[in-house]
Amino acid sequence: MTTIAALEDGRLRDRWTAWIVTIGITVFAFFLRAVNLAVPNKFAFDETYYAKDAWSIMQHGYEMDWKEGANEQIVAGNLDQMSDTASFVVHPPLGKILIGLGEQLWGFNSMGWRFAALLAGTMLVFFTIRLARRLSRSTLVGALAGVLLTFDGLAFVMSRLALLDIFQAVFAVAGIAALVADRDWFRHRLAAHLRRHDQRDLAGRFGPLLLWRPWRLVAGLMLGASCAVKWNSVFIVAVFGIVTVLWDVGARRLAGARGSWRSLLVDAPFAFVQLVVVGALTYLASWIPWLRTDGGWGRDFGSTHPDDPVVRVLGEGPGSLWNYHVRMYGFHTGDHMMGEATHTYEAHPAGWLFMIRTTGVAAENGIEPGQQGCDAVGTTCLRVVSAMGTPLLWWAAAIALVIALWLWLARRDWRFSVPLLAIAATYLPWFRYADRPLFFFYAIMIIPFSATVLAMVLVRFLGPANHPQRRVRAIIVGIITGLVVLNFAFIYPVLTNDLMTRPEWMMRMWLGTWI
Repeated sequence: MTTIAALEDGRLRDRWTAWIVTIGITVFAFFLRAVNLAVPNKFAFDETYYAKDAWSIMQHGYEMDWKEGANEQIVAGNLDQMSDTASFVVHPPLGKILIGLGEQLWGFNSMGWRFAALLAGTMLVFFTIRLARRLSRSTLVGALAGVLLTFDGLAFVMSRLALLDIFQAVFAVAGIAALVADRDWFRHRLAAHLRRHDQRDLAGRFGPLLLWRPWRLVAGLMLGASCAVKWNSVFIVAVFGIVTVLWDVGARRLAGARGSWRSLLVDAPFAFVQLVVVGALTYLASWIPWLRTDGGWGRDFGSTHPDDPVVRVLGEGPGSLWNYHVRMYGFHTGDHMMGEATHTYEAHPAGWLFMIRTTGVAAENGIEPGQQGCDAVGTTCLRVVSAMGTPLLWWAAAIALVIALWLWLARRDWRFSVPLLAIAATYLPWFRYADRPLFFFYAIMIIPFSATVLAMVLVRFLGPANHPQRRVRAIIVGIITGLVVLNFAFIYPVLTNDLMTRPEWMMRMWLGTWI
């Protein structure tokens, strides 16, 4: 293979087919998630915080405290439940702003505060398809990853709740997809440079200085937005900030340049600006509504502490914002978050990949026969919403992760490094905080990448079209995919607040830790 041909790897020829497949799966995922979106008609789990915070940001530009008993009153249609004091919150505002936009569209009700999550969960499928396709150079892999994610129970439930994590996940996947697109874009520009100058390679020269990197700018925006939902996306920025620079070094070396240090001195600073600086500006932009007010929590710190060193350097508004961040960081790292703190649904991250402990989002127990259509005999009915993945998908993906690690490290297939590093960046940091209550639904950041890994491993197993065992292997891949879909259909009632008898519910609780 020539240098130019190697650099041009990744040019897929089925563009229109790929877009039809992508849009078709995405539209299906939207309608699957949209059915009975407003059910249950109440605040489920932490919606009690984020849905109300979103509404107050839309009304005042910052989060407010609420009157006692506000939840029941709001569900009943009595919306005047906001107090006159600002609330101290510990997550950046972007996710709540997006939730608030849905509330502005549909009203302050369960449809309104869940609508933005529905769109984000749908786009999570979209970006996963595009990432998997470009990464694997296969529309089949992209489609399979999208189908697997569409029928994952955790991704489904998180697409129907006004929690922050679904927004964090969609921005993170979009950012990483943009960086993979930038990798191809950079290599294709190097190939075009060689063609234009009729050269086989750079012959030791550094090559063109490509300052305009549109896909990396998109990545900076997306990853900055992910951090503006939850801080722990900064680990993705750190990991892939290094990876994107190493990709540049590798691309120039493949093109025939010498001296990796030159790429580190020239390409790396621009990568820092496009990824980190743009991301930081995106993050700060999410705080503009708070900065434009004078009543947000801690907003008056700068005016009341003019001699504070940070206020004197940055000014009143930025100084107040800095102090707010110091207080937020103190909350997340303080002793009150450790030791004796417990929660019914806490789940140690060691069990996340195997879905050892799920999260109960909503429950209505003890529904007697004859109530709400309950036809139980000798028992009762119940309604639940459980943030649980599709078990067969998660367990198959866990096996695929081991295979992918071998394919990356032993077989040197770089394509598997991307989802594996993404999983490491979104998963391993949680072990540092395992002494406090953590929840399985945080793993929504993992499943797009583990579904991608499973799809890549399955299609790798499938082999080329002329493989002598292609038909048998296709049947096996089809059976695995079909079992995931059937497993999702089986657990569907516990994802959607459907009426079940207690024995019907217990049939779906395969592990005692799921109860």
